[in-house]
Amino acid sequence: MSDDRYIYDLSDGDASMKPLLGGKGAGVAEMNRVGVPVPDAFTVTTTACVETMNNGGQWPDSLADQIAAGLERLEERTGRKLGAAERPLLVSVRSGAVFSMPGMMDTILNLGISDESVVALAEEFGNERFAWDCYRRFIQMYGEVVESIPGYAFEDALGALKHKRGVVNDTDLTADDLKELVATFKEIANEALGGEWTSDPREQLNRAVNAVFKSWGNPRAEVYRRANNIPASLGTAVNIMQMVFGNRGETSATGVCFTRNPSTGEKALYGEFLVNAQGEDVVAGIRTPRPLAEMEEVLPEAYGQLIDTMHKMEQHYKDMQDMEFTVEDGKLYLLQTRNGKRTAAAALKVASDLVDESVITQEEALLRIEPAQLDQLLHPAIDPSHGKDAVATGLPASPGAAVGEIVFDADTAAERGERGEAVVLVRFETTPDDIHGVIVAQGILTAHGGMTSHAAVVARGMGKPCVAGASGIRIDPVGKTLTIGDKVFAEGDVVTLDGSTGRVYGEALDLIPPQINDDFTRLVEWADDVRRLGVRANADNFEDASKARELGAEGIGLCRTEHMFMAQDRLPAVRKMILAETPEQRAAALAEILPMQQADFEGIFTAMKGLPVTVRLLDPPLHEFLPNLVEQSLLVQRLELQDGDPTELAEARQTLAQVKKLHEQNPMLGTRGVRLAMLYPEIPDMQARAIVRAALAVLDREGETVGVEIMIPLVALSQELDTQRQIVTAAVADELAKAGRELDYTIGTMIELPRAALVADQIAEYADFFSFGTNDLTQTAIGISRDDAENGFLTSYVMEHVLERNPFESIDVDGVGALVRIGVEKGRAAKPTLKTGVCGEHGGDPDSIEFFNSVGLDYVSCSPFRVPIARFAAARAVLNQR
Repeated sequence: MSDDRYIYDLSDGDASMKPLLGGKGAGVAEMNRVGVPVPDAFTVTTTACVETMNNGGQWPDSLADQIAAGLERLEERTGRKLGAAERPLLVSVRSGAVFSMPGMMDTILNLGISDESVVALAEEFGNERFAWDCYRRFIQMYGEVVESIPGYAFEDALGALKHKRGVVNDTDLTADDLKELVATFKEIANEALGGEWTSDPREQLNRAVNAVFKSWGNPRAEVYRRANNIPASLGTAVNIMQMVFGNRGETSATGVCFTRNPSTGEKALYGEFLVNAQGEDVVAGIRTPRPLAEMEEVLPEAYGQLIDTMHKMEQHYKDMQDMEFTVEDGKLYLLQTRNGKRTAAAALKVASDLVDESVITQEEALLRIEPAQLDQLLHPAIDPSHGKDAVATGLPASPGAAVGEIVFDADTAAERGERGEAVVLVRFETTPDDIHGVIVAQGILTAHGGMTSHAAVVARGMGKPCVAGASGIRIDPVGKTLTIGDKVFAEGDVVTLDGSTGRVYGEALDLIPPQINDDFTRLVEWADDVRRLGVRANADNFEDASKARELGAEGIGLCRTEHMFMAQDRLPAVRKMILAETPEQRAAALAEILPMQQADFEGIFTAMKGLPVTVRLLDPPLHEFLPNLVEQSLLVQRLELQDGDPTELAEARQTLAQVKKLHEQNPMLGTRGVRLAMLYPEIPDMQARAIVRAALAVLDREGETVGVEIMIPLVALSQELDTQRQIVTAAVADELAKAGRELDYTIGTMIELPRAALVADQIAEYADFFSFGTNDLTQTAIGISRDDAENGFLTSYVMEHVLERNPFESIDVDGVGALVRIGVEKGRAAKPTLKTGVCGEHGGDPDSIEFFNSVGLDYVSCSPFRVPIARFAAARAVLNQR
């Protein structure tokens, strides 16, 4: 026998062994240790499951022998034998993941019952109906889970028998009825299997254990793990537990209870039970459960024991507990306890109340809440009682819910939105040109694009729900229709988006408002007392900046000036600048844009006065401000064929020539950012002047201004930053000299290319700060286009566990993270005073924030609506790293 130990008896475990015994096994062992009545059991470890998965489904050599030995010890302790004709032992075989995954994996109850043991069971308990009820339940569960027989085959047979007998509930069937049902179930199973299945209970036990191992990889478990960031490598434990029977008659019952209300967090009795039932009856809705309070009348002694146990377990674990119990002939048994799943509002209230009750400390309270859960509280949500089916599903790109009439272009969205109408913008993929429509839409639905696509990034920044990359939808922008399956939606039809799940509903659903409350404010303030990282926001206008400050942002870490250039009233002047043939013409166009930029900055600086604001100079390639190459070519062709107005044709041809000149095969790695500024130094000169004028105007008007930080994007070479620093410094000095004023400011760069990180010591010579742009750094480091990848191979990479997480959602610590670490270390080695932050989408991801805290960044910057999450995550990072 191998020295590896794969089996632990109930008395061998405790709560600290959760990684090995799973949550269920460790929980039951701990309850046994502290004197709570539980059925006897043994647990097959997660290690056994992992080794089986890693070995193509083959068990470790000694596992079968160890299970047999564990069963023998259980038989000795209980005085029963599995499948025996006298005093038979029946067991449940249940999964037990390390992290709670309710309902995601498989369970088999009543294993050990057979033609021989069913008679013994009936005689022992003097209840023939109960014994045959256990038998029919076992055949169905074992058949479905282990033998993959469709469940409907058994359900149809059960329904037919109830109809034949004229009864509604399973409990109305007699012992003779159940005998008949067992015979029918056997016929169904044997027909499906093409022969009789094994009746050897030990063989059944091994196959049941193997089925639970396999259920770790079933589709629903995979989806649940991805949604909750649970590593697939953990595996599941398997718990083999002596059956206790809630279906022995009117003195028996089964139920589920929470020590507090999981929806509200209120300290109140919460749970349900069923008399004469087994566990799956409660959770599967086979019968309507009764409120737990009614149990006091029906089973008063067991009810009193349960209430005492609930209190004991909550005090022991110092958290709200979710417990499963069975009452067998008046005796209470606890089958499971775990920290209860709860809404974000409930999580905050429970944590806050437990601190007030002196059960936990403030720091422990912060560790009880997942930062990402706070997202639920910051956006409207769909009323969970809607009961409707989704018509399509995409990527949950920006949380919250939206209800509105479909529109297919940004102009219509803007026009109708400005009239106060609720619209949902539906596009194949949004572009910066759509910004005016996005601003007023209730939500965005795209057929293409990923979690960090333009639509997703902009929507999150504005707190708007977005479902991106819904590949099953077909959009006809000309005919103005949206086709999903065989249903066609026209412009004006109403849809509902759930940006938190990616689901799309073909009708209006009721929404519930954000649930920000005193508990939320209180816990985030506790987080502020603990965290080291500063938290800023990515904001490009007064509204976003104001919302960010309201949610606790300590400044702006990224103000993207290109969004200002995209505004409809700016585009004519911007296009003049692009089409200029001389520096003088370009300067004249920029002079027209300057006061517009200044006005934008004044709004942002007013909202953020007294706090730092990092303004990123123009970043995207110029062709983004011009018409599409194909569309412009078609326009010229149409004007030529139709003898169009000569002036219009000349302008169209000039525009087409410039579009062709600026067109690049890979614009994201082309003439953008600092490279654009190197070609056209008039642009950074103008932007620097607009920034200074705005800062001084706000100082005069408000009595204080912002900490001005000017950021040069896409730097790869120290010479680039040196040149741009000189341009900006000269423009600032000139403006201050003309105004006769002084203004503190800093100049830094965005580290978004691998080379910049690797030569950070050289670049730091000309930088006062670094801001890591981890969106582009991820693309350039891994060599993938985020939109193409998220709609292509990246999804399969995550599903097949080539990658555990999408690297655009949570930072690739080993690769991209290594570049960040190198950049920080080299930058500070060259300049110890160098300030460092991050302004990519990772700045709002809790797991990424933990990494940024560990490498010593000074701040993170994220979308305004993620600021509270980042504040909370930054505190948890400190506590987790102590």
